[in-house]
Amino acid sequence: MTTTMLAARARKGSDALHLDEIDTPEPGPQDVLVKVASAGLAPGMMTLLAQGAFTHLPTTLGHEAAGTVVATGDEAGTVAVGTRVRVHPSLNCRACAYCRSDRDMMCPQQALIGHAAFSDGPLPLYERYHDGGLAEYIRVPHWLVDPLPDNVSFDVGAKVHDLANAVRALKLAELPLGSTLVVTAATGTMGTATITLARHFGVARLILVGRSAERLRAVSRLAGGVATDLVALEELPATWAEDGGLTRALRRLAPRGADAVLDFIPEGPATSQALAALTTGGALVYMGANPSPLTLPTAAIMVNCWRVIGTRACTRTDAQQVLTLLARNALRADELITHRYPLTEAAEAVAALRSRTEPLWMVVVNP
Repeated sequence: MTTTMLAARARKGSDALHLDEIDTPEPGPQDVLVKVASAGLAPGMMTLLAQGAFTHLPTTLGHEAAGTVVATGDEAGTVAVGTRVRVHPSLNCRACAYCRSDRDMMCPQQALIGHAAFSDGPLPLYERYHDGGLAEYIRVPHWLVDPLPDNVSFDVGAKVHDLANAVRALKLAELPLGSTLVVTAATGTMGTATITLARHFGVARLILVGRSAERLRAVSRLAGGVATDLVALEELPATWAEDGGLTRALRRLAPRGADAVLDFIPEGPATSQALAALTTGGALVYMGANPSPLTLPTAAIMVNCWRVIGTRACTRTDAQQVLTLLARNALRADELITHRYPLTEAAEAVAALRSRTEPLWMVVVNP
């Protein structure tokens, strides 16, 4: 193990990604040091950086990582050197009412390693563990590593967090058996994760919404036998954004309304129009960071008994559920990894992910 390493860093006053040589971190008494084999990328990372959500700069980016434990502190529990692990990126106090009730993403100390902080209060864990996984090594507290089953690759291990986010969204929808589910931004990371997991949550029919018909057809094969319909925004009338064309298209496919919408669209009117396509008592689960306001009158939510639920992350329980499905081969996720980059091309990888000029489902960096 060398004393220095390469890391993809964010610097104060810059919204770019920088490849720097920095000191290899040393584990403290309760820490483990992981040699990173794979680190996941998320398109929202650079947006949050520009918004000032990274409160400790400079910092190593990347909240998704998997690799091998190469060193441990004296108080690092039973984690052994040589163990294949994935890093759970959510930092929280582990003691508050949220943490003790499987809602740890709501903890006042919640922040993501290598990513954003979600509180204005004291964040002692984030202060120590803000450096992420886009590097050759990452230091984390021993309680935030999960052993990887032997049949799970490091690349999939790095993307367990996204799969767990989809599990959380599906749980929050409280879907009835045999449900109809609308998934927006279906060709992106969260969309493809949700499609892959839908059959485990009683979904009988998927309606996938995305910009491109060609890309929607490609992701529909992930449904695993679940009946699937496609709504390509490029095929709707040019005035769809202004006159409710998406709602009409969804209502044609599901006249009685969808049981739930899992909405991952980052901007625009599609969120409101998908909400209007719900059945009575249906749920909109929202995870897209769309800044556009809902355009429906709030009375419509009352009259239709709709539930509108926001979620910003998964819980540890969600991640462990994904690992169980993977270990049993009940869930196959390797085909979701469509692009791999070396660490020296991390900036190019982020640019490709943000531009979406080519189809990308899940993207990883291999140091």
